[in-house]
Amino acid sequence: MSERPSSRRPLLAPPSRRSAAALLAAALLVAALPGAARGPPAEPPTAITVEAMPFSALDIRDRTRRQFGLLEFRGGLVLRSAYEQFGGISAIRVAPDGAHFIALSDKGWWLRGRIVYDGTRPTGIADAEMAPILGADGRPLAEHGWFDTESLAEDGGTLYVGIERVHQIVRFDFGKDGLRARGRPIPVPPAVRTLPRNKGLEALVFVPAGLPLAGTLIAFSERGLDKAGDLLAFLIGGPQPGGFTVRRTGDYDISDAALLPGGDVLVLERRFGWTSGLAIRIRRLALGAIKPGALVDGPVLFEADLGYEIDNMEGLSVHRSRGETVLTLISDDNFSMLQRTLLLQFTLAEP
Repeated sequence: MSERPSSRRPLLAPPSRRSAAALLAAALLVAALPGAARGPPAEPPTAITVEAMPFSALDIRDRTRRQFGLLEFRGGLVLRSAYEQFGGISAIRVAPDGAHFIALSDKGWWLRGRIVYDGTRPTGIADAEMAPILGADGRPLAEHGWFDTESLAEDGGTLYVGIERVHQIVRFDFGKDGLRARGRPIPVPPAVRTLPRNKGLEALVFVPAGLPLAGTLIAFSERGLDKAGDLLAFLIGGPQPGGFTVRRTGDYDISDAALLPGGDVLVLERRFGWTSGLAIRIRRLALGAIKPGALVDGPVLFEADLGYEIDNMEGLSVHRSRGETVLTLISDDNFSMLQRTLLLQFTLAEP
């Protein structure tokens, strides 16, 4: 039986040398957190108000347009809050009900809430709460310098968070402890440590049972490149751990990824240049093509520039609603007055 990142041995079973080494490595990672087990507990989650301004047109040049290739635009929201920690949203996961979500900021904070709809059109955010993401010692990760939280994956009640600048992945028992869950680092491949400091782990996807690579945590780098200039990615745990690459084209970097119900991976990508401006796109990768040593590529489903209502789109989630596949994108405003926190939703027509 292959091991999953969240797998556990029976409590009374003697550990093998490999499992003992893994446990020791995890313990050393926890111990490496400065100030471990010191100081008072962090403040409890805070209820916040998120103001939402809905909009129904994505294409600024043609506000009647709804279809964009295989994607149909459902609607969007401009989100604002007076709460100091709101902003910088870098990842989101929407629940199967299409309403409840968990997101995180790149400053080490959780954002939890509920999307409100008028039919299928998003109109607001309710029941919003924020709380600092906690380390194993119960203190905010940001206090230890582990604040660049960029990526999020879900395995049932377990959440995995990728931290870019320190090249770590932290696991949370979110189903049990919610926003008070404490994160514990998991072992990562040595090659992860060699990623660029500010272009490291940017997207995480957990593969559930019943699909190829079941039990695997797939980790994508933002712009960690191999000698051929392609993007480095990693298979952690599961039946075939190892590294692979994603073909890099058009100077795009990876900003998030999500799994389709049928198993393929959608990769959200972003490109920015002072002369070319901002652009985003979504590519579809066949899950069956992902394996150690592989170079994977796939068709572009959607591409948009500043002629569309986009911003620095960094979060992508997929859920099923009323027989439809729904994509939710969210942007990182970098806590800048010149940028916006946007939430966009599309319906994907399966080919």
